[in-house]
Amino acid sequence: MPRKGLIFILSAPSGAGKTTLCRHILERCPDMVYSISATTRAPRPGERDGVDYHFLSLETFKEKIETGRLAEWAEVHGNYYGTLRDSIEKTISQGKDLLLDVDVKGASSIQTLYDSCILIFIMPPSLEVLRSRLSIRGSNSPEDMARRMKNAEEEMAARGIYHHVIVNDTLDRAITELSELIASYRRKGSTDYS
Repeated sequence: MPRKGLIFILSAPSGAGKTTLCRHILERCPDMVYSISATTRAPRPGERDGVDYHFLSLETFKEKIETGRLAEWAEVHGNYYGTLRDSIEKTISQGKDLLLDVDVKGASSIQTLYDSCILIFIMPPSLEVLRSRLSIRGSNSPEDMARRMKNAEEEMAARGIYHHVIVNDTLDRAITELSELIASYRRKGSTDYS
């Protein structure tokens, strides 16, 4: 019987570099599967169902909540986002490792459902550096910036539930540390956290 796939969950405050790190991991591990979230929001130009998101009606999404077919979900700005349990189970039952990019609440929910999770939190070097990174984007209103910083503080306070914390002070070092960490688990084929 093939080994069950591992579930690597990355969480980070907005602006800590999680999306960039996920992209580098998938380039280095082309056999790893990236979890595609489900959402009730409408597709943006160029987005494709099953590639960028699983686009679901509100009725279908709520039905999946009620029947327990979502491993985690949240309502964000009037739209729902979540991770389909069927997608997780199909991937890991095939012995493939899965990479998820979810928030702290989502990570906690998924960990209660699956024993093959490795939770990794990506930290900014400091709140000041995070604020600077978000400012450079130039797309955040003062209200949005305040909300993101408040969320960042709450998320960073919850990092104790994670098995590993990586500080993204320099991107190359964070990529190397994350790559080596994931590779060590994949070699073992288990969630031995030592």
